[in-house]
Amino acid sequence: MGCLFSKSAKRKRKGESKEQAAGSANVAIEQRRPDGELKQYSWDKREKVDLKDYMFNGLKDQTVGRLPEKVAGQQFVIQECENCNIYIFDHSATITIDDCTNCRIFLGPVKGSVFFRDCKDCKCVVACQQFRTRDCRRLEVFLCCATQPIIESSTGIKFGCFQYYYPELAFQFKDAGLSIFNNTWSNIHDFTPVEGENNWCLLSDDAVVQDCVPLPDSEELKAVRISTDVNRSIIPVTRGQRPKKSDELCLVVFFAGDYTTANARKLIDEMIVKGFLLIQTKEVSMKPEDANRVFHEKANDFAPLLERGPVVALEFNGDGAIEECHAIVNSIFSGTKGPLLPGEEGSRCRRTAHA
Repeated sequence: MGCLFSKSAKRKRKGESKEQAAGSANVAIEQRRPDGELKQYSWDKREKVDLKDYMFNGLKDQTVGRLPEKVAGQQFVIQECENCNIYIFDHSATITIDDCTNCRIFLGPVKGSVFFRDCKDCKCVVACQQFRTRDCRRLEVFLCCATQPIIESSTGIKFGCFQYYYPELAFQFKDAGLSIFNNTWSNIHDFTPVEGENNWCLLSDDAVVQDCVPLPDSEELKAVRISTDVNRSIIPVTRGQRPKKSDELCLVVFFAGDYTTANARKLIDEMIVKGFLLIQTKEVSMKPEDANRVFHEKANDFAPLLERGPVVALEFNGDGAIEECHAIVNSIFSGTKGPLLPGEEGSRCRRTAHA
């Protein structure tokens, strides 16, 4: 009945002009508000977005970028750029890069997907939930990706582990809903493999980010305090699928708490200094079956700790890794809510053989 009434109210009364009819309707709407003001809807209050602020299109031989807080979770598009240095120092929703040639690109944390299409001879530093290329040639990518990276109809793609720092980056990872410990950068899936050929490979151990994506030289972008020192990287730099140097692996699990991230980073620093390799890191919620597989007979003892939230797991490699890890944990985390060691409230280490 209200719907019929609304339609009849909009009809032009006999003898009224269009302007008079519209005025009558407006008066009727205003009279329905006790305060005498027009009702505002959420879409009326929404700030207007200028798409040009979230796009780089058709640029050549330029250095361009966006400072922290200038993208603020919006989508971004980069297309048809040639020989450009492009920097997005903020978190975004999704980013597509189309038809770009010989560009150096930095992309801050992306909540959704990063999609490269029809690009060639580009070098990139990327952090995202999903990563994909299609019809690309000769890309070098320092990557942090929460899910398995995918390439399709692409050749000459090289991957390394994301390594970058500036003060706002940690908060941007949180705003994008990404964990610094979930990075599958080297676990690549090729949708279109070619028998006898390899469309992708891993960059060498000594590949340097700054050699691929140089620091910005524009006065505006220099304001971002960047470091490409591997030891300052917001993402722990992992070995990934590269060959290990020993059959001995050590798994350490940190339970959720106020200092979980800081304690995990401290252990990583100590182990790296002593020459051990960080193979992979994970931040996950452990189910009972996961706890049984990792903690074996102690799984029930640790169940209350698992209810606090996601755990951070670190895997180290190297002869003597287990013994050294025990020593560091007992020295640094004794009396704290650090990692769990067998028989202690602190960590769990185990020995495994690698294939």
